[in-house]
Amino acid sequence: MKDKIIVGYDLGDNFSQISYCTYDGAAPETLAVIAGTESYNIPTVLCKRQGVNQWFYGKEAIKHAETEGGVLLTNLVELARQGEKVILEDIEFDPVALLTLFVKRSLALISMVSGLEKIGALMITCENLDPVMVEILNAVVAGLSLKTKNICYQSHVESVYYYTLHQPAELWQRQVLICDYNGNSIKVYRMECNRRTTPIVAFVEESVFPFRDYRELAEAEVMQENIANRMDTEFLAILQDLNEGRIVSSAYLLGDGFKEEWMKESLQYLCRGKRVFQGNNLYSKGACLGMREKISPSEIGKEYVFLGKEKLKANVGMRVMRRGEASYCALLDAGTSWYEAKHTLEFLLETDNTFTLVITPLNGREIKYAQVTLEGLPFRPNAASRLRMELDMPTETCIRLTVEDLGFGEIFPASNQKWTESFEVA
Repeated sequence: MKDKIIVGYDLGDNFSQISYCTYDGAAPETLAVIAGTESYNIPTVLCKRQGVNQWFYGKEAIKHAETEGGVLLTNLVELARQGEKVILEDIEFDPVALLTLFVKRSLALISMVSGLEKIGALMITCENLDPVMVEILNAVVAGLSLKTKNICYQSHVESVYYYTLHQPAELWQRQVLICDYNGNSIKVYRMECNRRTTPIVAFVEESVFPFRDYRELAEAEVMQENIANRMDTEFLAILQDLNEGRIVSSAYLLGDGFKEEWMKESLQYLCRGKRVFQGNNLYSKGACLGMREKISPSEIGKEYVFLGKEKLKANVGMRVMRRGEASYCALLDAGTSWYEAKHTLEFLLETDNTFTLVITPLNGREIKYAQVTLEGLPFRPNAASRLRMELDMPTETCIRLTVEDLGFGEIFPASNQKWTESFEVA
């Protein structure tokens, strides 16, 4: 894999970004859409040329819409989530296909540094990963026709975790604040670790604060100073609330909203006793680092486990007999993303028609036991029923298992019965 690269693709409703890194541990780089600049944002938009099936994306789409009168399609992610057909010039278009077209065209920008055939792994990160978004991303990936199976997804929250994990240790010994200001709100991620557990558990708390749209500041020339002062005061109040009773090691200011020069007192307050960084490519870099950890876990990556809202927060297994000795069989590991949690196991049922799963939370709560009863299973002697069990997670809190009776050779033929059961896990 020496000549391959890992790509982190941040897919946003307003803009997207592409970062890349090698497999050897080097820091990720972000692709500049204009060579020699720090212009990383690719507007997540498409524009169809009037009367022909020709499409433009990103800044070129905006330019074509302004100069040639083409119809500009914005909010491509939200359109895909809504699932309704998009009608242009009396023609219906699938919104997921349009989003796929944008991703495919924009991903081709990687040719500025490497060929598409050199992509060894791809991590797509987006704001949220619910079942609808995972289904959309599965369809998008299928349409990319990449020559790699190393394709994964993670939320912005998890990208925050992986980015932070690979910064100097002194920057995240205590809590870390990430403030993301794009549009009319400020989203705040606060990351901290519970170092009393093994492995060390890291988690990120999210909160959203309504805030004036930064674009108003640029447009309001007469009242600009008053608006800036008011924004500064409001942001200071948010920071004071976030920092009260907490020790923060570092803070990151993300998004175009922080580029405007309106922060004075709030920035002075934020810089007291901590390191503060400003930028907007943290998510795509975190996607690169997250993918590299999946492929080849680092030493520090092995010491920590991230329990975000998309993660299974407990180990799931069962007690079994192996060669006459009692042992524990792991089925699903805490820290696994719900949409990647899958396991298949064949085993002999020791007695009766029941077995028990062991659920061990990593948040310090008590161990739980989930008993599964196979109603209607043919009566057989002990250890004469061979079963196949498949586990997966349809949502972030639901574990589903499907059990099939395989019988026991010619002596006890399979009944072809199947049982499906689901249970919630916090």
